[in-house]
Amino acid sequence: MSRRKAILVTGASGEIGTGLIERLSHNADYDLLALDIRELDESLGSKCHARIQGDILDDRLLERLVSEFEIHAVFHLAALLSTRAEFTPKTAHEVNVQGTLNLLELAVEQSRWHGHPVKFLFPSSIAVYGLPDLETKGAHEAVREDEFNFPTTMYGCNKLYCEHLGRYYMRHYRQLAAEANAAGVDFRSIRFPGLISAFTVPHGGTSDFAPEMLHAAARGEPYACFVREDTRIPFMAMPDAVDALLALWDAEAEALTQQVYNITSFSPTALEVADLVRRAFPAADVHFSPDAKRQGIVDTWPAEVDDARARRDWGYAPKFDLERAFETYLLPNIRERYRR
Repeated sequence: MSRRKAILVTGASGEIGTGLIERLSHNADYDLLALDIRELDESLGSKCHARIQGDILDDRLLERLVSEFEIHAVFHLAALLSTRAEFTPKTAHEVNVQGTLNLLELAVEQSRWHGHPVKFLFPSSIAVYGLPDLETKGAHEAVREDEFNFPTTMYGCNKLYCEHLGRYYMRHYRQLAAEANAAGVDFRSIRFPGLISAFTVPHGGTSDFAPEMLHAAARGEPYACFVREDTRIPFMAMPDAVDALLALWDAEAEALTQQVYNITSFSPTALEVADLVRRAFPAADVHFSPDAKRQGIVDTWPAEVDDARARRDWGYAPKFDLERAFETYLLPNIRERYRR
């Protein structure tokens, strides 16, 4: 019995997954499978052919997916994020690395069944970078993919290693086997900057000070920002992040010169974000109370990244700069969210 092509989204109820499922649900060529450790909200789950509540570390669950569906693409979004990972590094390694390995093996098995490469979209992070000091950070604002890959967090280590796992499965899988044994995995990864969403409240990310600040102001709650006013890292609006994943998924393999790409949109200081928040919400109580340990992590991340290769290879072009993100995406939707 023939089966329809399917797309699997892990971490489906997360910040990226929510927007991605909304977009993918309009693609009539694929059944959409949503996997999350939490039960999906009905409004999200109803957009999917199947919603699966379970753990990416559950081998039996993944075996069932292999047997029941014909998966041609995996958007592997499930992860234990940076701040939480520092409190439970062993668990973070299990979820972020072993979970990714499990999904790569699933992609191999699916490719063997239907005979086509499985596109494997993997969101990496600027946490893979580790600049040694603020002087170096100031002197190397636009950091390329192959520079300063010395992460200082478990999350960053996990993401960098999984990038290498993806390359291995795509290019060197079982290279000593007696017969050629292509894995059938087409691995593609984006190193995301900090992401700001109007529709999901951030949790667990060390770059979340900007969206946390905005959502707190909209709720009328005080916010103590855990980084200095002069802290600068790259950010982007969530719609651009979803657009980028879909553009990389859709790109012709022959056009791609590497497996991992930087992307970025705007790089404000924390104070510049606070000023925009105060302008939008004049009563906002935003103040700065840097946490030395979290500040130390953010200081190792670039102020800007070089995304020239993404722009050249697959046409990456963000729609939102900082002002437009606030005025046309964040503020209207956040005000409506909290008005309800």
